[in-house]
Amino acid sequence: MKAEIITIGDELLIGQVVDTNSAWMGQQLNEHGIKVHQITSVSDEETHILDALTEAAMRADLILITGGLGPTKDDITKITLCKYFNTQLVFNEEAFENLKTIFSRFGREITPRNRTQAEVPENCTPLINKRGTASGMWFENNGKVYVSMPGVPHEMKAMMTNDVLPKIKERFVTPFILHKTVLTQGIGESFLADKLVQFEEELPPAFKLAYLPASSIVRLRLTAMGDEITIRKTMDVQFEKLLAVVHPYMFGVDEDSLEVIIGNLLKTKNKTVCTAESCTGGYVSHLITKVAGSSEYFVGSTITYSYPSKTKLLNVPADLLEKRGAVSEEVAKIMAAEALNLLGADYSISTTGIAGPGGGTTDKPVGTVWIGIGSKSGVTAKKFQLGGDRSRNIEMTAIYALNMLRKVLIEEN
Repeated sequence: MKAEIITIGDELLIGQVVDTNSAWMGQQLNEHGIKVHQITSVSDEETHILDALTEAAMRADLILITGGLGPTKDDITKITLCKYFNTQLVFNEEAFENLKTIFSRFGREITPRNRTQAEVPENCTPLINKRGTASGMWFENNGKVYVSMPGVPHEMKAMMTNDVLPKIKERFVTPFILHKTVLTQGIGESFLADKLVQFEEELPPAFKLAYLPASSIVRLRLTAMGDEITIRKTMDVQFEKLLAVVHPYMFGVDEDSLEVIIGNLLKTKNKTVCTAESCTGGYVSHLITKVAGSSEYFVGSTITYSYPSKTKLLNVPADLLEKRGAVSEEVAKIMAAEALNLLGADYSISTTGIAGPGGGTTDKPVGTVWIGIGSKSGVTAKKFQLGGDRSRNIEMTAIYALNMLRKVLIEEN
């Protein structure tokens, strides 16, 4: 079975909005054994949309469409679908009741323009949008299924999860597919591939290994498709073999994240952590506090971006900063140690570096970073040489810092 995704909107084509919908839908479909054959983005133009629908029907059994369902003049998806399926818009009472519920929640009156949101093509099965005003639409035509959904991500995701995927499972017979992922850090994709040559050569025919690198982390996804009982049994064996090869670099599996892992370690130890950040500007703290319940173990942070703030808040000697610079082992260690004293935590993370794009020198080019880890047992620091992209340097520094803390927490059992 093949699927195709069509996203509609000029904002996607000019780069004003990034198409995250397709990536999420592709992942969901893949997990249900449905292969995405193609993803197409088209403008808010009738002929363009009609051509995309016609071409998709020649390639796929399932066509998923997002965008263009709002109440404004540029939202033409419903009208275009009527033309494609040779039908007309009709008023749907269930969709209107949903509109009234949403508008009453905010104490607003339904305008004539908003009322048109309750109109749907006559030959579709409406999919009521509990999170918004634009109903989804399910069409079946010449053995093909077309589903039109809102482009707003949280609305689309809810509709896809609660309505579309269950209907797809009823309508189509799909193969069983299983994914298992191991998360690694501290080794590049090509080096991992060298270590896994024999493993990949010995994989059963139904199995495939994918390398998914991002911001100093490489995810290794093992996928198999076929008979469920056989696949599950074989997956356990193959995944253990994979873990044995990459164990020195592994920090988690499947949906694990470093921030959740260190949070669990800190809670288990009944310990706390704080940060002293310079080049990351609070990004390490942001990752830690993304986790619900992080107040149990996260004490606080200092963002000492300038020389004076490092001296005033963290007692970094001014003469040391002048002599060695902020991006140095000595400064990283002092920041980590003083953060422990200032905030009273059991562990600390410090970051100091040159994120870029300017500020680099011959001795310390852009991407030079020192990370410190402090604890009652002492303070350590490590140098990293990253690249020239500012955002990526900040993200990678935070990931390296969290992984360093993870290792210390495990070692100090």
